[in-house]
Amino acid sequence: MKIDRAEVIVTSPDRNFVTLRLTTDDGLVGLGDATLNGRELAVVAYLQEHVVPLLLGSDAHRIEDTWQFLYRSAYWRRGPVTMAAIAAVDVALWDLKAKAAGLPLYQLLGGASRDKILAYGHASGRDLPELFDSIRKHQALGYRAIRVQTAIPGLKAIYGVAAQTQTSGKRYDYEPAQRSARPAEEDWDTRAYLRHLPTVFEGVRAEFGAELPLLHDGHHRMTPIQAAKLGKSLEPYDLFWLEDCTPAENQEALRLVRSHTTTPLAIGEVFNTVWDYQTLIKDQLIDYVRSAVTHTGGISPMKKILDYAAQYQIKSGIHGPTDISPVGMAAALHLDLAVHNFGIQEYMQHGEATNSVFEQSFSFSDGYLNPGNQPGLGVEINVDEAGKYPYQTAYLPFNRLADGTVHDW
Repeated sequence: MKIDRAEVIVTSPDRNFVTLRLTTDDGLVGLGDATLNGRELAVVAYLQEHVVPLLLGSDAHRIEDTWQFLYRSAYWRRGPVTMAAIAAVDVALWDLKAKAAGLPLYQLLGGASRDKILAYGHASGRDLPELFDSIRKHQALGYRAIRVQTAIPGLKAIYGVAAQTQTSGKRYDYEPAQRSARPAEEDWDTRAYLRHLPTVFEGVRAEFGAELPLLHDGHHRMTPIQAAKLGKSLEPYDLFWLEDCTPAENQEALRLVRSHTTTPLAIGEVFNTVWDYQTLIKDQLIDYVRSAVTHTGGISPMKKILDYAAQYQIKSGIHGPTDISPVGMAAALHLDLAVHNFGIQEYMQHGEATNSVFEQSFSFSDGYLNPGNQPGLGVEINVDEAGKYPYQTAYLPFNRLADGTVHDW
């Protein structure tokens, strides 16, 4: 089964997506997601100029060999651009192999370890009444676990609060990457955040009770000691996890956080390889692996990372925002169904335009996801529909402190 054609498709229905489309000499088509939010064209160039020429004529069945070749032959390893490009190839090859076998992809990963996949949604508000309304809306959609994000008094705009509409009029949490020539500037004050957030979770628990699983994303904005303080202050509210509490590049930082709090820790959405997790997993400094299949080299390395994590009772929590295309989401769901140490799946629902471009077989019902039983990933791209939505320049926001210092967003 030889790769006869490789196309890089860029489309922007509700946001920018990059899709690799491989076609074999016998007419099978496989898809891979290569979207890197705010840096999409860097991956497009990497694929078109450096990867696609190496794929033509190669054996589509040799997934592991192709992965190792693309990773090692470049010499310059790792990084989000490289790993997103390799991920697209890896996922597309798995899609092809499963279609050739006439099986849904999870069957090639060992079959199902469960019947359905628990998902969490994103609730947010500028104040408690608005937050409570958002939680109820997510419950009405069927979500059984909910991430809680809140505005901070005195700050104009911060990560994750949907009511902060953009100049385009879109909900902020749906697509924070604004379509403009420069990134939007937001503000930040960690001390105000640390004072306010525990009062929010106190209010949410009082309103919704002890049983609802609650999650929160710190989004890399705290120092290790600040993160430790937050984790400790949130212990009475029994979080499912505290995500990205401190910048993830410093693996040793999680040792300090871990020593001060029993709040479960999730990290890794900006990680690209197992090396980013080596200390965190071996020393049991986290509870959930947060990488996206799209940004961590694909299904092959993600399964290896999760198998490594399973030795230490660490579970999966694969990244699933709307800047992961339905192709990348489907890849995550097949892994979720197959691995034994599944934890939870992030799920932000795409808009109508995106769903018109990417035809999907996966489903969401009563708080659970399922990848479906179509051969391969179960996602196809409508190329004609994709062509209606050309690329638009877009950047994620960034933070400044009150004195003008650029801070982690």
